Amino acid sequence: MQRNNILFLVLLVLYSGVISVSAADAAAATTKPLVKRVKTVGPDRKKYKELQADMKSQASAAAVRVAAEAVDPKAIRRERERSHRREKVKERRVAFEKARRKPRTILVNKDQIDTKTLTKINNQKRLNTKEKKQIENIELKTYRDLRKQGVDEVSNTKQSKMLREYRLRNKKRRGVFRKKESSMAQILFPGVSPEDYMRDEKVWIYTDLVESRLTPVPFDVYDLPGYFEEVETRWLKKQRLRRNLGSRLLGHDLKPAPFDLQVEKDMPCTVFGKSYIGSKELQWLRQLVERQYRVHLQLDSLPVLLKSHDLNFALRGYPIGFKLPDDKKIYLYNHFKFTITYHEDPSTFQGVRITGFEVHPVSVMHDAMGESCSGYNVENQSDRSTFVSLEKELGKTPVLFSYDVKWVPNEDIEWSDRWDVYLVGSPDDEIHYYSIVNSLMIVVVMTAAIASIMVRTLRNDIAGYNEIVDLEEGDDETGWKLVHGDVFRAPAFSPMALSILVGTGVQIGVAGFLAVILSVIHVTNAMNKGQMLTSLILLYVFCGSIAGYVSSRVYTLAKGTAWKLNTFLTATALPGFCVVMFSILNIFLSVVNAASSVSFLTICVLFILWICVASPLVFLGAFVGLRFKSIEVSCKTNSIARIIPDSIWSTAPAVTAMVGGVLPFGAVCIELAFIMSALWLHQLYYVMGFLLAVGVVLLATCAQVAIVMCYLQLCAEDYRWWWKSFWNCATGGIYILLYSIWFLTSRLKMVGGLPVVIYMTYMTMISLLFGIFCGSIGFLSSLWFTKKIYGSVKLD
Repeated sequence: MQRNNILFLVLLVLYSGVISVSAADAAAATTKPLVKRVKTVGPDRKKYKELQADMKSQASAAAVRVAAEAVDPKAIRRERERSHRREKVKERRVAFEKARRKPRTILVNKDQIDTKTLTKINNQKRLNTKEKKQIENIELKTYRDLRKQGVDEVSNTKQSKMLREYRLRNKKRRGVFRKKESSMAQILFPGVSPEDYMRDEKVWIYTDLVESRLTPVPFDVYDLPGYFEEVETRWLKKQRLRRNLGSRLLGHDLKPAPFDLQVEKDMPCTVFGKSYIGSKELQWLRQLVERQYRVHLQLDSLPVLLKSHDLNFALRGYPIGFKLPDDKKIYLYNHFKFTITYHEDPSTFQGVRITGFEVHPVSVMHDAMGESCSGYNVENQSDRSTFVSLEKELGKTPVLFSYDVKWVPNEDIEWSDRWDVYLVGSPDDEIHYYSIVNSLMIVVVMTAAIASIMVRTLRNDIAGYNEIVDLEEGDDETGWKLVHGDVFRAPAFSPMALSILVGTGVQIGVAGFLAVILSVIHVTNAMNKGQMLTSLILLYVFCGSIAGYVSSRVYTLAKGTAWKLNTFLTATALPGFCVVMFSILNIFLSVVNAASSVSFLTICVLFILWICVASPLVFLGAFVGLRFKSIEVSCKTNSIARIIPDSIWSTAPAVTAMVGGVLPFGAVCIELAFIMSALWLHQLYYVMGFLLAVGVVLLATCAQVAIVMCYLQLCAEDYRWWWKSFWNCATGGIYILLYSIWFLTSRLKMVGGLPVVIYMTYMTMISLLFGIFCGSIGFLSSLWFTKKIYGSVKLD
């Protein structure tokens, strides 16, 4: 009773306070009578309850909240802020849906189709099969005619834009775990809004890596002789601090280039660097040109493009130099003509939006006596005498590096269409669908085999065995039941190693699946440099508890006692191997001054994550696993091991392991080709939904292969399934390694010994991780299967 009185007094003080005029005006019209009644309520408990009931019956929940907040100016201010945020979110959602529902662009003239079909297209209604076929035939004919007329797909014209949209239409349709989008920008960078620039605003061009398809050894632009003088500013230092762990490991370090750019302001030829190229620099530049190194720059997150309208291609970055087809001399590019296209629409947004970033490099010998662009005309590209040759040492003659900038307005290309030109030459998503269909066919075949074996044969076996036990005719037992006294016998060879591999494989699988899922739901983005690698490393570290738990459970099942050593090796075996291999490669990269060489501070961060985060989590998981009771099995292990009968060559462990590894590799081989191209050929890979689907199919394939192989082995009265179930799937990693060797010899044309060593080292590590993951799935699936079948029969 006393508590209720105190509550009533508190409410009375709140409601009888002075209500400001602004608070009363902010209240909704429906709540004004309620607020007025709040003022007139006296200290009567009955009247207060009546008021409370009246408020619940007359007003909505929102009106009640506003009435309660009317006595608090701060609450009203918070409500206004919430309302303002809701309006902003609503505006962005409406704009996003408007962009998503943009009418489909068709590559036909309106007079080529009937009015009914055109109305359906404009209203985004579904077309019937006949109408779709008609549109597709007309579009294909129009596309071929335009290409014959010389219309390319990389220009900024309206016709080129229509050709690009026609080529990229399949990429924008609904995909695996992805909605249909109206532009590639929404697929590559979901949720990213455009940046609006005002006239005469200063913008920065950023320098990225100098890379080549012939070698995985990148360099920093500022390491090239005479190219740039690094701009040390406070803003640059802050930018460097924003690099994530993955970008540091990959060597990506965006730095502002010394180009003076202002929005909508053309720049004439301007010198930004001077260099005296000596013998060492000359030899290095020749080597970079011969190995086809390209300089990568960025403006407003757009990589610079080198376009050829005659050859209909667009490549990211520009080469350092060139060799003429009929001349063995090597020439250096030292003048860069930048063309920046932009789109402006005053009715929609203020300022301009950058929609294209192109470069046209030129080799020209400037007037070395001055520090300007006087001398030869940079437009003259046919006179070889004006080129900067790298055939002989230039000595004391300096080479001037210059640039000019041209801003070009373009109303045909919008901000959402600016990424289309980067993906014109990439394969269609239909190939990814073929990959999934190929993997699903393997799963269907394996499922049918398991259904035939496990449902029909196994059921008959269990029924027969149970009938034999009932009739006390157990002496005539044959098949897999004969080994029930040895099926759960610990392996003779290192059960600790098996438990470590299984625990580590589960850790790899959980971290990999979580990283892909986070990318699918747009928490991370694979297009952002280093973000995917950062998420993989952090998830692997935080999944250490899973590795410790699984490893301890398997080790106790094998009757192991040295749990401390088992946990320690689980925490250190695979990470230690990878760190040692990475450190050795880092030494070689540091010797050649590669941009991908990692600093000592970054290595210290990796060690801290490993020693201070991952290892304690492994011990925590092992502690939890040891607290639980050991995994229960339905069969007691005999004191004397059963003699295993002789087997034919086709059931030998090496044969079954190599046969079993084919199917997991076959489930991922098509998608693996795209991943390898993204890793080593610098192509874009963004279809994470397909990758997640292939991963699920791989999981099912490994489980099914392991179960079938384990059943056949037990039927042959061989109870040594522990290690065999692991190797039957883990050999998929061997096929990954063999595929990487084929990829090296057929697709890559690496030059030098160090690039091959780097490639093979990284692919060996990837194959090892893949094999450990597949092997852990195989072992756990076989363990579940043996527990099920031996728990379903009556044993003596």
